[in-house]
Amino acid sequence: MTLVYAGCASHAPGITGRADQADPETRDAFYAAYDGMRADIEASGAEALIVLAAEHFANFFMDNMPSFAIGMADFYDGPIEDPAWLGIDRFRAPGNRDLSQRLISEVMQTVDVSYAEEWKIDHGIAVPLHFLTPRFDLPVIPANINCQGPPLTPLHRAWAFGEALRQAVDSVPEKIALVGTGGISHWPATPDSGKINEAWDRDFLDRWQRNDRDALLDYDDLSVYSEAGQGGFEIRTFIATSAAALGAPGTVHFYAPIPIFAVGCTIASYDLEGFPAPDST
Repeated sequence: MTLVYAGCASHAPGITGRADQADPETRDAFYAAYDGMRADIEASGAEALIVLAAEHFANFFMDNMPSFAIGMADFYDGPIEDPAWLGIDRFRAPGNRDLSQRLISEVMQTVDVSYAEEWKIDHGIAVPLHFLTPRFDLPVIPANINCQGPPLTPLHRAWAFGEALRQAVDSVPEKIALVGTGGISHWPATPDSGKINEAWDRDFLDRWQRNDRDALLDYDDLSVYSEAGQGGFEIRTFIATSAAALGAPGTVHFYAPIPIFAVGCTIASYDLEGFPAPDST
């Protein structure tokens, strides 16, 4: 079945943990955009949701840092962080082990991917789920691109992973939604926390909504670090989502720098209509 939804959203912990400190008008507009994403996913008829995130040392560390990983379990517990700090209660999100295994097996045909039968959800996935599946009634498949432990996954490999995900999704009968989550510019856990490079963000989002492969891959980690902080490395999840959209044009439904959330907050999606899966023959 063709991918029925593809979009990207920010996942910073302050989005839920410091909600009371944000400008109410901007915060509420951001939350409304997240709610719109939820409504679009529900309207798509998606039977499972792949959340492609940058994991924050909750499951992988420097002794074992895969470039790509996909969860393969019947359920996932979270958040790993203190619920009072994150503003999200403990939950158990349903998975679909059989579907995960079929997707992983197909991704492996073109991209080496690790899998995990145990996966602890941190804010990178918990925050999006808080808005997108508030009843935890949609099976979730967590996926990770190494955006945190150098050597980082090269951008062109993130693109290849997105293409492999699309091929995998198109090989199964289930309807599947894909949401990439991450930055964009932010400097987490540093003295610059709260700094946001709005000009850089808007330039990146212009490339993203045009789904311009060459422009999206025309970054290097040193310049990203300088201009967008170490949190900017999470553009890999946005880039993989672009690849999965197979050239579809995108729309940025919301963008605003919200310093108390410590990130340029984004909700965006691709218009997949008219961009079916390529002929597999």
